[in-house]
Amino acid sequence: MENNTGIRLNRISLFSKFLLLACLNSFFFRWAEADVHYYDFVLREKNFTRLCSTKSILVVNESFPGPVIRVHRGDTVFVNVHNQGYYGVTIHWHGVKQPGNPWSDGPEYITQCPIEPGSNFTYEVNFSTEEGTLWWHAHSDWTRSSIHGAIVIYPIEGTTSPYPMPDGEEIIILGSWYTVDVNKVVAEDLETGADTPRSVCYVINGQPGDLLPCSRESTYRWVVDYGKTYLVRIVNAAMNAELFFAIANHSLTVVGMDGNYVKPIIADYIMISPGQTMNVLLTANQSLSHYYIETRQYDSARPDVTDYDQTNATAILMYSGNYTAPDSPFSPSLLPSYEDFRSADRFLDRLRSLASKEHPVNVPLNVTTKMYITVSMNQLLCPNASCDGIDGNRLTSSLNNISFVNPSTDILLAYYRNLSGIYTTDFPNWPPTMFNFTQDVLPMNTTIPIQGTKVKVLNYNEEVEITFQGTEVLNASENHPVHMHGYSFYVVGSGYGNFNNETDPKTYNLVDPLEVNTVGVPKNGWTTIRFKASNPGVWFWHCHLDRHLSWGMNTVMIVKDGGTPETSMRPPPTYMPPCTLPYITWVEDFDDSLGDVN
Repeated sequence: MENNTGIRLNRISLFSKFLLLACLNSFFFRWAEADVHYYDFVLREKNFTRLCSTKSILVVNESFPGPVIRVHRGDTVFVNVHNQGYYGVTIHWHGVKQPGNPWSDGPEYITQCPIEPGSNFTYEVNFSTEEGTLWWHAHSDWTRSSIHGAIVIYPIEGTTSPYPMPDGEEIIILGSWYTVDVNKVVAEDLETGADTPRSVCYVINGQPGDLLPCSRESTYRWVVDYGKTYLVRIVNAAMNAELFFAIANHSLTVVGMDGNYVKPIIADYIMISPGQTMNVLLTANQSLSHYYIETRQYDSARPDVTDYDQTNATAILMYSGNYTAPDSPFSPSLLPSYEDFRSADRFLDRLRSLASKEHPVNVPLNVTTKMYITVSMNQLLCPNASCDGIDGNRLTSSLNNISFVNPSTDILLAYYRNLSGIYTTDFPNWPPTMFNFTQDVLPMNTTIPIQGTKVKVLNYNEEVEITFQGTEVLNASENHPVHMHGYSFYVVGSGYGNFNNETDPKTYNLVDPLEVNTVGVPKNGWTTIRFKASNPGVWFWHCHLDRHLSWGMNTVMIVKDGGTPETSMRPPPTYMPPCTLPYITWVEDFDDSLGDVN
């Protein structure tokens, strides 16, 4: 008996040692494969010359666009942001889920207050399941027009992407250029209720291209070798425009979007919304010559509104080798025109998740919360028609007729400290009234929203379905690229007209729906998304057209903790940029257990 017991205990001891060794090996393997990176972002003003004139803009590390962050899946990045500019700034890591760590997500007055001039703040950026291309940008005022850059996420070392290894890669960032001091003008427009400024041109990697004045010598050029295949990482960093994009005489094979893989599709052009990223493969298989890389706006507003930026930004793809350069590069003959919605739809309708064994989809099938959210342009009435918007009123926008108002301190801190008077938890699941949202002429009472700082609270692991409904309020329907912080989601359905809750769900794609962090709600149409609320914290939802964001087409989602340390939001770092808090609320609810957080 004793011998048997001894043998049994010895076996248990050996098994325990083996298990411990396996756990340690697993730990060190994971530790070895997940690296930690450090970056310094120095923000200061610098002069840039575009379109024959010079202006000063705030940039990172003296470059426009800013530096590229390169990581592998699962890595962590610490970015120390030094603000040597003249106004407060925050940085957002667009598409990075930041599991349990909203403290470093970045949107101003949502998860932090601004990094004031002369100060610094270190972001901890935690990568998890993302793979492909994402980006970072300022998330305060309209500063992201000049402060943005790409994030390249390679597969875990020892693994590969689900397509043949390319011979090289190129990053193309599409942006907006303004001749005015854009933050100053936007602040004035918000004060008077006027429309916000339009960009004077689009840019490719910071340059307008040689179709525009004084831009020939500075046009961005990309040199390729015949016969090689390149991975092109495309970011739409434009402020207020969906964009068509094409490369003359070259097909594009789309293989990724928003840090996820898609089923490869071959296209002559793409349509990409602000905030979105795409990975495409290009094979340099044409005659040795020069070819335009070109982008122009896709405008989905009503046809009589023509005051949008109608410039065509260009770069040049140049083959290496000995040949006589043409007088002018070839132009992309299949780049759609500005208002070609059919071409936009044809491209978007083909996109599907890869849905492979290595990169599966996990669409929530047991929905516990359903929301129906109208996306509208609005106005606030001004006494004696004294404002500069439509009919002398103030331009606004809303979700479910709530026009979001930024609080005096960030919502994350208020939630964590249980501060009162900062926000309310009554963002509605449904519009306040139901009507024909897409009819041509809507009554005046549909145009006036309620203002407030209303948030939606979700329990941990709720399975959520949201249908976003475009409206014709103010005769101002257009596509709205809606972005969700802290999550990616599945686009299970989309269509035109009013959503029909009996027939439209029968058309949902639950097999290989697109997984993204930003999706376009079609003009006078609807889009349905699903996600599982498994990332606790405070997360921003908003339209990624910055003029609509500035007018209030936003809300906040608070996801409660799950009851264990692994399913709970992390405590704050020892230092956060200070906020100005209402004194009475601070005294009533102050908890000095958080040390330097203020």
